[in-house]
Amino acid sequence: MRILLIEDNETLAETITDRLTADGHAIDCERDGELANDLLRHKQFDLVLMDINLPGRSGFEILRSMRARGDTTPVLILTARSEIDDRLIGLDGGADDYIVKPVDLRELAARCRVLIRRRTGAASNEFRAGNLVFDRAAKIATIDGRDVELRNREVQLLEIFIGNLQRVLTKEDLADKVYSFDEAPSMNAVEQMVTRLRKKLSGGPIILKTIRGLGYIAHIAEE
Repeated sequence: MRILLIEDNETLAETITDRLTADGHAIDCERDGELANDLLRHKQFDLVLMDINLPGRSGFEILRSMRARGDTTPVLILTARSEIDDRLIGLDGGADDYIVKPVDLRELAARCRVLIRRRTGAASNEFRAGNLVFDRAAKIATIDGRDVELRNREVQLLEIFIGNLQRVLTKEDLADKVYSFDEAPSMNAVEQMVTRLRKKLSGGPIILKTIRGLGYIAHIAEE
């Protein structure tokens, strides 16, 4: 998924970015609160991880601004503040979760999965359809009990299609969720990824259909 990390501690930001990138997410990092707030006005993310004490504008101010304009993107507050009043301010201000530094990266990754899963309406990390099982936490898919060998990008695409069944997604939609600002994907690269994923999912119930001139739509084949 596409995640915005707002953190002014460069070392911590790099550590979190490395971990979440390894988990298959596309991470954009911003260290200035004012710049992050402007970015969120023009760009949609699947999840925002945000420190409170930021230069330019505090995390609380960014959060209030997001909710005031109707931005419902899940927000996880990431801060050194451990006082209960600060937690309440964040949660009452519209934050979806709160984690106190020093951060356990495994817990952070799990909390990210929960928030993203909650937004897509999934109650479990495990998705089942016919002979296909996909474990979002382990990033493993099986068809008839056999592992489907998926690259990180293909895992991201599968998650996106599962979360958007019966919805048309353009190549731009897919690129926007799979790549960060630091990457420069071509639409041809997106086509190739979808083609590879479609081939690897053959024999399973998920059908990736190309809608000429529009993009792609995923649906579950009827048994």
